[in-house]
Formats: sequence, C-alpha cells, structure tokens
Amino acid sequence: MNDTDERAMDKRFDPQSYEQKWQQRWAAADYFRVTVPSDKPPFCIMIPPPNVTGKLHVGHALQSTLQDLLTRWRRMQGYNALWLPGTDHAGIATQLMVERQLAGEGLSKGDLGRERFLERTWAWKAQYHGNIRRQLDLLGASCDWSRERFTLDEGLSKAVREAFVRLYNEGLVTRGEYLVNWSPALGTAVSDLEVESRTVAGKLYHVAYPVEGGDLKTGERIVVATTRPETMLGDTAVAFHPDDERYRHLAGKAAILPLVGRRLPFVGDQGADR
Repeated sequence: MNDTDERAMDKRFDPQSYEQKWQQRWAAADYFRVTVPSDKPPFCIMIPPPNVTGKLHVGHALQSTLQDLLTRWRRMQGYNALWLPGTDHAGIATQLMVERQLAGEGLSKGDLGRERFLERTWAWKAQYHGNIRRQLDLLGASCDWSRERFTLDEGLSKAVREAFVRLYNEGLVTRGEYLVNWSPALGTAVSDLEVESRTVAGKLYHVAYPVEGGDLKTGERIVVATTRPETMLGDTAVAFHPDDERYRHLAGKAAILPLVGRRLPFVGDQGADR
C-alpha cells in the first residue's frame, strides 16, 4: 500500500458513505423483485405492517433485520424469496394523531367536516409512510417494493370484508358483549394497545339500598359494593342471579336509591355474578 492509499483510507467506519449507494444500486437492478410463476421453490415473509402513526423504532429494526436475514439466506439458496412490505392504517390511532395536529392549529375535525378531515388524514398517511419507507431503505431492507401494500388499498379492504362475511355465515365469528375501552374524545371504542394503564390505590365503598315497602331506617337493605360511588346517580336497576337463593325473594320488588329516592326494580339476570 503506498502513501496515497493510506491517506485515502478513513480510520473510522462510516456506513453512510456506502450504504445508500448500494441500496440504490440493488433497487435499480431489481435484485429483490420476485417473478411468478417460477421453477424455484417459493419462500415468503410478509412484513408485520407498521402503523402509519409515526416512525419506526428499535423494535422494528430488530424484527426487520431478522426477516431480512432469513429472506436473503433463502434467496442465496436458490429460493424464489419474497419479503413482502406493507403498512397498516391503524385507523383510530391515526385519527387521534391527526386530531392532535389540528388542535395545535386551533381546529377540530368538526371545523373541517368529513371530506377535508379525510384529506388531512390521507396527507398524514403519505408523510409517515414515506418516513417508514426511508427508514427501511436505511436498514438495507431487501423488500420487493413493487408489491408493497397498504391495509386500506381497495383490494385488501374487499378481501377483509369477504373474509368476515364468510366467517360470519359459517358461524365461525360472532358478535358478543364485552367490556371495551371507551374514548370520550374520539367517541368510539379503542384497542387495549392504545390505552396507557396506570395502577392506583382505590377504595371499595359499600352502599345500603333500602328495599321498597319496608322501614327506611330498620327495614331490609341490599348492600352494593363499588369503587365508583359517584355512578349511583345513574342507577336504573339492581341485578341478581335468578338461581341465587339469597335474593330470589326480591323478584318483582324494588330498591330505593339513596339520596334521590328513585325506585330501582330488582332484575333477575344470569349475567350477574353470584
């Protein structure tokens, strides 16, 4: 090595000096594009689609590295290897982020109306989808970008509707009643993943409801335990399990709501926990 070569070699490892050059060269040559049909054995990984609500984080980088490694390994073994890229709309979470953006401008979705709000939401998607694509490129992801999909693409939306209707008609998916996380701001239920839980020290309050027809001071009472005594004012009935011998005699009777004196009928319901 001569003196000129020594001066040209950087002592520090600088990946930015060559990563983008090679990524652009791979993309231009379509090295990762998959053709079908093919005589090669198939291998496919579908990227778990990241939400278009923000940028990728170190968790995405880890899983993307593992998927890329497996796909490149199979590709070098002669497989028709496809790493299928895509992004997820994450509808409610995206709506929340757009509404926060509007709030910073002193606006609300009501001020914009449906059409203009949808335009802002699609603009958000375009911005953060671009960020995700650039980040995957920086990682050297060997995706077949010609096949990239978005979960609100027309074809995918139609496939989801078709799948749910088929499952419903076959009795494999049903509608049931269960507790949900309700967002007063969004006016809709939100996923457990969108909720930040917090453990607090609470109290259990026991409230005595007089049974109608008896003496309000000395007559029979039904004790209701609750952590939210402020919801008493919204009570409309008192439920008990119809097979619970302790409360069978209350069928057809009513309790009196303390403070306001409202009549609350007793209701036998198997949904009540004995």
